[in-house]
Amino acid sequence: MQKKTVQAFLSLYLIAVCSLLSACNDKTENVQHTDLRSQLKIDEVHKEVSGWPRTLMTSKGPVTLNKPPKRIVSTSISITGTLLAIDAPLVGTGATIPNTNISDDDGFFIQWGALARKRNVQALYQTEHNAEAVIQANPDLIIISATGGDSALKLYDQLKDIAPTAVINYGDKSWMELAEELGNFIGLESNASSLVNEFDKQIEQFKANALLPPQPTTAVVYYQDGTGANVWTAESAQGQLLTRLGFSLAAIPDSVRGDISMGKRNDIVIASGERFPDAMTGNTLLLFAAEPSQEEMVKANTYLAEIPSVRHNSIYAVGNDTFRLDYYSASNLIHRLTELFIKNHQ
Repeated sequence: MQKKTVQAFLSLYLIAVCSLLSACNDKTENVQHTDLRSQLKIDEVHKEVSGWPRTLMTSKGPVTLNKPPKRIVSTSISITGTLLAIDAPLVGTGATIPNTNISDDDGFFIQWGALARKRNVQALYQTEHNAEAVIQANPDLIIISATGGDSALKLYDQLKDIAPTAVINYGDKSWMELAEELGNFIGLESNASSLVNEFDKQIEQFKANALLPPQPTTAVVYYQDGTGANVWTAESAQGQLLTRLGFSLAAIPDSVRGDISMGKRNDIVIASGERFPDAMTGNTLLLFAAEPSQEEMVKANTYLAEIPSVRHNSIYAVGNDTFRLDYYSASNLIHRLTELFIKNHQ
């Protein structure tokens, strides 16, 4: 009897030790995962070996998804186009003022508005961010832009308790980089990769066939009143794409760069007043967020009569939808440049 009691005691002891060791292992594993997530850089995604969960590091800290989202809400109209392009399960988006030169009846950007309606994406609000409308959409992932006029960052504290809420900066990356980040986070990395590869082919086809206008090129958003322009830098998404297409960006004089007044942004230099003509150093001028009718406005601006692009009669508008570049507007841009510099020179 005594021997059985000892054996029973030993059995219970071994079970207790095993349980303790298992708990310690689980705790150690959790600590390791926590430490790993905390070591991620902003915009970096960590995936478990099985594929899920996935953690994205944001400026507000890590955001973890345990499974692929099915109801995404984008509070950033600028990010919405990239979500649509990778076929994300988008149910709602913030919109902008309807019926402008860049938007349709719903306040969607014109380059993807028809597709959004086809996929039953709802315009949750127009311009003024609305937390209640976001909540009513019953999202399982909310995306907020870190900067820009479409940033709903002020609603972050309200929304983060409703669903995982990722704050993403689209201003410091190309749409391709944004697509890859979003794809890795929500489980659509193959869609993002295929999309980028297809777009790369568009670039290579253009480069192989284009006869470019006189270089270098200045790329701007021209003010309607003719008093200035925002000049795209080499760091901008527009500048990066033009460079990849074979254009050479004209240097922006330091005297003009001293007129920067857009905070930490490095994608645009403001050129106005007496410094306006000084910024237009390119032999060719590309007008972004503009249609061909604006070409004549620039040529008629006596303040710009002596700039190289006017003297060379080399000024081209590349479309209203090019102020924000996503897959759709960037593809449209390449199509317009193809019409200008391939068809007309064959």
